[in-house]
Amino acid sequence: MNSTGRICTWHLLRMLSSRKQSDTFDELVDQFNLKKTTGDAPSPAPQLRLWILALSNVVSRLERCHSTLIEAVVSMPWTTMDTSFVKSYTSFIGMLVSAKPEYLATVLGKLAHGLTYQSGLQALDAGLPESSSHPLTRRVVYDRIHYLLRHLLSLVPTLPSTLQPLLVQHFPHKRQSQGAQVTYIRNLLRIMEYCPQLADRILATIVDRALQIDVEIQCEMEELEEQLGQEEIEIFDLDPFDTIVGQEGEDSDSEDDSDEEGAHLSDLSSDAGGGDDDDDAEAEDVPTDFKHVNDMVNKLDAILKNVFDHFNQTHAMTDPPVASGLSTPLSEIPMTPLDSPNPSPPPDPEEGKALRRAQFYTLLSIFDRVILRTFKSRYTQFLVFWYSSLDPEFSDVFQGMLVSKALLEEDQPAVTRAAAASYIASFVSRAQFVDKENTRRVMACLCNFLKSRVDIFDAVTLSGAPQASMAHHTIFYAVTQAVFLIFCFRWRDLMYDPEDADEHAPTNGPTSKWMSELDVLQRVVLSELNPLKMCSSNVVMQFAKVAHSTDFLYCYSIIESNKRSDYAPSQPNDSQQNSASRLRGLVIHPALAGSSMHTELNTFFPFDPYKLPRSSAYIQGVYREWSSVAIDDDDEDEDEDEAESDDEEHYHASFDGGIAVPQSSSPSRGDDTDGLGASFGGMSISPARPGLAVSRSVAMSVS
Repeated sequence: MNSTGRICTWHLLRMLSSRKQSDTFDELVDQFNLKKTTGDAPSPAPQLRLWILALSNVVSRLERCHSTLIEAVVSMPWTTMDTSFVKSYTSFIGMLVSAKPEYLATVLGKLAHGLTYQSGLQALDAGLPESSSHPLTRRVVYDRIHYLLRHLLSLVPTLPSTLQPLLVQHFPHKRQSQGAQVTYIRNLLRIMEYCPQLADRILATIVDRALQIDVEIQCEMEELEEQLGQEEIEIFDLDPFDTIVGQEGEDSDSEDDSDEEGAHLSDLSSDAGGGDDDDDAEAEDVPTDFKHVNDMVNKLDAILKNVFDHFNQTHAMTDPPVASGLSTPLSEIPMTPLDSPNPSPPPDPEEGKALRRAQFYTLLSIFDRVILRTFKSRYTQFLVFWYSSLDPEFSDVFQGMLVSKALLEEDQPAVTRAAAASYIASFVSRAQFVDKENTRRVMACLCNFLKSRVDIFDAVTLSGAPQASMAHHTIFYAVTQAVFLIFCFRWRDLMYDPEDADEHAPTNGPTSKWMSELDVLQRVVLSELNPLKMCSSNVVMQFAKVAHSTDFLYCYSIIESNKRSDYAPSQPNDSQQNSASRLRGLVIHPALAGSSMHTELNTFFPFDPYKLPRSSAYIQGVYREWSSVAIDDDDEDEDEDEAESDDEEHYHASFDGGIAVPQSSSPSRGDDTDGLGASFGGMSISPARPGLAVSRSVAMSVS
């Protein structure tokens, strides 16, 4: 320590030893409360560094009465100072939290706030240091904060438990700008790299924010694009980390923007729409609402892209030979003087595989706790979809978990089991990496479940006992709908395979064209449960078309009978019921009647086409479009059955084109199908659902 440093330490000891707060002490505190300096004023950094070094020598003398000084030091814009000051400051903060743990929460709160987009603007009040040889960017500011966090983590092993709630507290509100969301999320993802204890909770926090924005997007993307015309969607191309502090310009005014966005937020989620408002007022609200939706879509796109980038970067670093090339390369982070120049050792393949597996199970746990139980989300679930494509093990475990929840876990709420059935159907249908073997295995599980349910239903009906509860049959319809959907996409993989034949089975007689488990579908379709009436009309019509074209099953006669029954003036009596039963499936069993059935059954198809412009690059290579599997739509013969041609008129749509709205004959069905996509190229069946209790389950492989 030089003479100047010893003098500062001596003066500081005198001030700290005094029982009363002197004017000199107040002046010292005021030195750390930096004001914006003029261009001619000398930088305060050298003198402040001397005081920081002196405080490091007397940190054990700091008491509660000196809290104003500590708060001033912790609150100062240290990240904008020169490198020598930052090193001294980092060392002092480490000593402070080690000797005085009561200040840990204060320090971490300031660091968490420092990771936000607005923190750089607030640091400008002190002015930029004159000694800076290069422009100060946000990247350097955030690098210094992360360096200090890593330093504190090495000193305080219990730090994660204190840091986690502070990170959640400073998470930007969903109405804040896209830059604010991206900046903070990228910093959180970086914390995950050196603080794996927080990985699960940080990723859950990010996914929760993505879900909030995802659910709020009420308009279909096609409708948004139609309203906006040829106007290009604004994309956040400027990396906020490379922005020079002090040159953010107008884009940084996120607080003002959030107030403006919030003014119309409540209108978006309201179904009432104002009722008696005049047309002019409604016309004025539309552009603002679509601007808000456009902003929210861009935010969600940016958030998901950054999470995809993080996953892809981890995958590339741990397994370079098979790393996906879908990601736009991330900007190299310039090394700061605080970083170690030593290169990282090459990743161990086994450690890399273990890291990917741990990250996948973390994501799967979040899916189980949050995503599966959130309805109306359209894109957030694709995080699991993409990650499952990285390893056949991941895909197999994900399918096993969904099959288990839908078919085996009877203690789960009915809507959760129905959602799991929708997920497994959509996943197997859309994922290119789900091979023929897994498709057949999942289909066999679903068909065996349907067989057991039909057997039970027939036995109960013959015995005259009361039928099972509504929820019990809801799962039957959800699984039937899942089978219909998978058949439409993967029917080529469901045909008879000689390799699957039982070598001990007799060979006499004709061989079926299809895998044997599909035989139950004829019983299902002809059952009194009548799934062709209760399942989604969009899926039913497409299944009928594909099943007829492939000579698997003819459904149009039952569909037409269901259509006629919608006009029936009253329920049939017992004799009519028995007669209808003999006609195989033209009515619904009385135990299943009720308007609540459609509300429970209308589950959504979670892996509809992905249309977010920036993050879609990750999905395109692993996603199966309907156009790639659709049967050629040849012109129908004029003498085609009346039921078939009439239904085609109502439900037919170009599967790769825009959304078509089915025109149901039944008023009761019209409310449920209104606004749903009839084409598999753009279907979104996502009704609102009440909140569900969160529970966890063990993932099960379908192998």
